Amino acid sequence: MSESVPVRCPACRREHLYAAPSYPCACGAPVSPALDRRAAPTALAHRSWDEDWVTVRCAACGRRVPWPYPELGCPCGAVLRIPVAGAASAPEAGPEPVDEAPPRPAFQPVTIRTARDAVTAAALYLRYRDIRRADQRPPSGIGLAARGLLAQVDPPVRPASLRDVECLWLTAMTEAAGCAYFSLAGCADDARTGADSLGVPLFVLDLTGTPQPVNTHADDLNATGADGRRREA
Repeated sequence: MSESVPVRCPACRREHLYAAPSYPCACGAPVSPALDRRAAPTALAHRSWDEDWVTVRCAACGRRVPWPYPELGCPCGAVLRIPVAGAASAPEAGPEPVDEAPPRPAFQPVTIRTARDAVTAAALYLRYRDIRRADQRPPSGIGLAARGLLAQVDPPVRPASLRDVECLWLTAMTEAAGCAYFSLAGCADDARTGADSLGVPLFVLDLTGTPQPVNTHADDLNATGADGRRREA
């Protein structure tokens, strides 16, 4: 966790103390962005995937990786974006790919408190450099896309349905891509059966942010790593 800095909400003028959370680099070291004490926070009016990420350098291994932009929710309802020193936007947002050959290194989880945390956890788990918000919005949840991969993250407290899995699989088939499904609320029995027959890796995200494999396809992905599958394609 980085050093706490004072933050004043531009909407209601309340003062807060904020410390940017640490997220794990691919090397395993915790990384936090350096906050800019001299710049004022801004209240978010709308969201953009590209603007939700900032490039941060890992002091342990030197990797420069996209990280979720620091944010703070004020009791007045405003969501504040906290300025980062020397911030560089990350247009191809997503984690730095792991260079090591499979089996994959141990995943460092991200605690899930919001839907954004769930998406961050899935993106960090997949470790694609070019991961981004999918162009085609899924019927439910949030779609992620990278070269050769489509993923769906379902944050609502509703078990994944067979239709959810089939829609993701059909979309991936039309784009000649692999796919993976992440759910916070588990999955219905027919969804698991369908995922097994269609070859869709199915994961449940627990509140610690750790994807738990639900079927053998997810076990395979967990063992080899998403990036390993891409290299073998």
